[in-house]
Amino acid sequence: MALYLILVLLGIFGNALVISVVGENIVREHGGGRSSDMILVNMAFSNLMVSVTRNILLVVSDLGLEVSPNKDCCQLLMGIWVWLRSVNVWSTFFLSAFHFHTLRRIAPPIVSVNGTRGPPKALLTGFCFIWTFNLIYSVPAFVYSTNGGKNATETLMLVSSTTRPLLGCLWDFPSTYSGLAFATASMVIHEIIPILLMTATNLGSLLTLYAHGNAHSKSNKVQDAPVIRRVPAERRAAKVILALILLFIVSWGASVISVNYFNYNRGASSAYLLVLARFSNSAFIALSPIILAVGHRRLRAVLKSIVSY
Repeated sequence: MALYLILVLLGIFGNALVISVVGENIVREHGGGRSSDMILVNMAFSNLMVSVTRNILLVVSDLGLEVSPNKDCCQLLMGIWVWLRSVNVWSTFFLSAFHFHTLRRIAPPIVSVNGTRGPPKALLTGFCFIWTFNLIYSVPAFVYSTNGGKNATETLMLVSSTTRPLLGCLWDFPSTYSGLAFATASMVIHEIIPILLMTATNLGSLLTLYAHGNAHSKSNKVQDAPVIRRVPAERRAAKVILALILLFIVSWGASVISVNYFNYNRGASSAYLLVLARFSNSAFIALSPIILAVGHRRLRAVLKSIVSY
């Protein structure tokens, strides 16, 4: 209980700090900030919303406070949980994909002649697509969920919702087969595919940096100087993002294995694995701001000042 409370509080404080510090940089740069900063804020915001709307309720429930929402409230909560967790997954992948795309570019970003700047339309379109698509995906949670009471027992779980009947809210599909079909689709779309894509983009980033490093050692052409000088900085960024994605894969993967073992096996280890899933769900949210601080100068400076104070 104490460890989980620490993870939840660390997740809330850390991601709120990321939003505040990085968001301030975006506001300072008139017309919009760097694309990478916007992606970090988007990911931190999804982390924060998961902590506030779900993990805090888990802590409150552990403290013994009994809350019994009605069916409509459970449908709203389940829908929000599925929506935010799914957004959280794809926002993390978006960061990995953006860095891979940045490394693939051989020229600096183009600025318009009149000097006006703003968030790239492709970036804003990506944000809108992530939040809208996952909202549509979460519609079944708004429909096929109910309040089972304080003594209810869950028969189906999803990584994107909760690993126990939180506040008595349960999945309520018309049949067992329809529930397992939705769980299987969720596992493929929001669990397996993102992990595979993150792995591919991070390997691509590392290979691209390796190629740039070889080019630097074999060529000293003047026209390549701007690109070559960026390699050390991009290599540091790649290491930070790789550590972030590895943390995500380990925490998310542990949760995927645990929840799907419960859904399809129901062996003697189910109870222990669900406890593992609960902690692993919060580990990424709590630790990701620390990893980001390693590669973000402004964020690192703010953390140092807080610790020293």
